[in-house]
Amino acid sequence: MKTQYIIHKQNLIIIGIILTCMSCNKTKEPSKPKQAEEKITNILLREWTGPYGGVPAFDQMNIMDVKPALEKGMMLHLNDIDKITENKEEPTFENTIIPYEKAGAELDRALKYYGILSSNMSSPEFRNIRKEMAPLISDFRSKISQNEELFKRIETIYNNALKQPLEADQQRVVQLIYEEFAMNGATLDTEKKKRYAAINKELSGLYTNFSSNILADEEKYVTYLTKEQLGGLPEPMIKAYAKAATDKGKENSYAITNTRSSMDPFLTYATDRSLREKVWRTYYSRGDNGDEKDTKDIIVKILQLRKERVALLGYDNFADWRLQNRMARNPENAMKLMNTV
Repeated sequence: MKTQYIIHKQNLIIIGIILTCMSCNKTKEPSKPKQAEEKITNILLREWTGPYGGVPAFDQMNIMDVKPALEKGMMLHLNDIDKITENKEEPTFENTIIPYEKAGAELDRALKYYGILSSNMSSPEFRNIRKEMAPLISDFRSKISQNEELFKRIETIYNNALKQPLEADQQRVVQLIYEEFAMNGATLDTEKKKRYAAINKELSGLYTNFSSNILADEEKYVTYLTKEQLGGLPEPMIKAYAKAATDKGKENSYAITNTRSSMDPFLTYATDRSLREKVWRTYYSRGDNGDEKDTKDIIVKILQLRKERVALLGYDNFADWRLQNRMARNPENAMKLMNTV
């Protein structure tokens, strides 16, 4: 819920693509059962060390750490929020906004790993973890966005700042946080809040299913080539495609896996136009093959729920709601910019 969550796919994803496979299949001893020790022993919750102010421990991570890390991180984050709302002093930037922004540091770290794995790992084990954790994370975020005591403190600071402005940077932070809460239903009545939270929970499951189906199609649909079909490809790419085929049990073949990192170079260098079209269509047909992983029905449901959710807040459509605090501000400006470009 914090403003940091707005930065959804951070540069760490690039590192994660490279390093995820190095470590996620490692086995290790089960984590210690003592709850008090988990904050220290679970690598996903630990402070980052090393250069550049600290880097994630990709070389030590294990997918079996993900669920307990997220559960513990959410608990610690809610404890941080409770400390803010239990403060009986008049709400100020120092006693509310600053601790709110600092709250949940452990969970922030765990979510970085989780986000990277979500974008780059499609193992059955991790798909099950995502399916289980998605509704729990949605409930957790609703507990914060619909925390009435917390919002009252933020609203008080926001209203006071309108009358007596803070420093420019503080004013902007307060505005962003207030608008984020308002955009996520903090101003709704009790019944609408319940429905808003229920929609978010259902959407979290749909988003997870959509992503899992796309990743599953990346695994399932592979284009195999013969040596005669490698025209234009540089030697390093040929070796990489040969290894990909060997890894899939296809000796003396070359595999273009259904991922952007495999597809884009092929489109750049391959001289066979019909093969380029085949590889391109395979990639852009992910989730649209009329099989058990087809996503068309999921997309329809997502659009219906998005429309219902923003209607609770008084918006005509999802785009109006989503763009209100973005550079474009509204769909008309966005379309005008796109057409100009």
